[in-house]
Parts: sequence; C-alpha cells; structure tokens
Amino acid sequence: MARTILVVDDETTLRETLVDALEAEGFRVVFAADGRAALTVFRAERPDLVLLDLMLPELSGIEVCRIIRAESGVPIVMLTAKDSEIDKVVGLELGADDYVTKPFSVRELSARIRALFRRAEQSVTAENPPAVVDLGRVQVDIAGHRLLRDGDALPVKPKAFELLVFLLRHPGQVFTRDQLLERVWGYTFAGDTRTVDVHVRQLRRKLGDASPVVTVWGVGYKVAPARDSVNA
Repeated sequence: MARTILVVDDETTLRETLVDALEAEGFRVVFAADGRAALTVFRAERPDLVLLDLMLPELSGIEVCRIIRAESGVPIVMLTAKDSEIDKVVGLELGADDYVTKPFSVRELSARIRALFRRAEQSVTAENPPAVVDLGRVQVDIAGHRLLRDGDALPVKPKAFELLVFLLRHPGQVFTRDQLLERVWGYTFAGDTRTVDVHVRQLRRKLGDASPVVTVWGVGYKVAPARDSVNA
C-alpha cells in the first residue's frame, strides 16, 4: 500500500507541483492550503508524513506542528523561507523531524522523505540490546521507546529518542553532526547540522544532570562511558 503524505502549503503552484511530483514517486498525496484545513485533513487521513509550510493562513505552521506533535509521532518536514532561521529552530523544538529551505529541489525533498521512512522502518536498537539503560534517576526503556525519570514517563520527540539510543549503542565514540544526520536521519548527503544540535538540546533539557551526551568541541557528540564526566 502506498504511503500517504499530507502537503500543507498556501502557494497554489508549489502545492500542485509537490502533489504531482510525489504522486509520480508512488506516494498517495492529500493536501491543505491553510492551518485549520491541515488539521482536519490530518485527523481524517492519518498520513504517514506531513510536509508543512510555516507561513500559513488561519493557523501558523508552528501551531499546526505543535498540535500534530501532541497527537502523533508522525514525521514532520517543515518547508521554510530562506530567512526564517528562528522559525526553523522553533519548529524543530516543537518536534518537527527536519526542514527544507525554499527554493528546494524535488529530488532533495524526496531523498529526505525516503530517509525518514527508512528510519521509521529500522530498529535503532543493537542486536540483543539491554531492555533498559540506567542513567541514574533516568532510565531509557529501549523496547518501550520511553524515557523514565523516577519511574515516570518523560515526553520525548521520536527523533531525539532515536539519537540518544544510537549514541548509547556507541559509548565513547565521537560522531560528527554530518555522521549523525546520516546514521540517525538516514541522509546520504550533507544536511543542515542545526537539526542535530536542536535535538541534543531537547535531550539535555529532558535528562538534566543525567544526560550522558557530551559535546566534543569542533567535532561533534558522543555518549561518555561510565568512567567519563557527562558534563558538557
């Protein structure tokens, strides 16, 4: 069965171009031209991925992203203007998985979409992994895809959780941001490394002092082995 993609953009020409191109790629495509309609279509169709423009009438893309993420872990790719750096960061903070800056090539967009779908199909756990990784007050329930603090579940964005599990599987190994984009997001080309930084910040806010993610300045990130300091 073809995967369903929801395209949300108020620019008629761009929206129609995306619909035609994605249908040609074999996807089933539904669409909306404003934020309120986007939520209606999303709830009716339950798409497998959302392409979401940030500058929308009725409800902004930021607000639509926030509402969708509260209801679902579906992958969200934001479509942003070249100069909307703040909106990009806010969108990622709210749980979007990626963004593409206008103007963009359909080929690049398709590659990012397929990368997100591949990651959704693949397990990020190791072969025979521990069921739970204990970080002191915080536990990472790998099989249950949950973070727990003192036994209580912490809300966590799906991609941030995948990033944490990937790093936990490679303690002490340093990964550049481009390597993490390839290994966690599935990109085979250079992406925007701000995506990685935003998700690391999300993890640190959730885990607090229990965060094992260490910044290796000028290189990237790692999870410190137990003997290392986890402060960064």
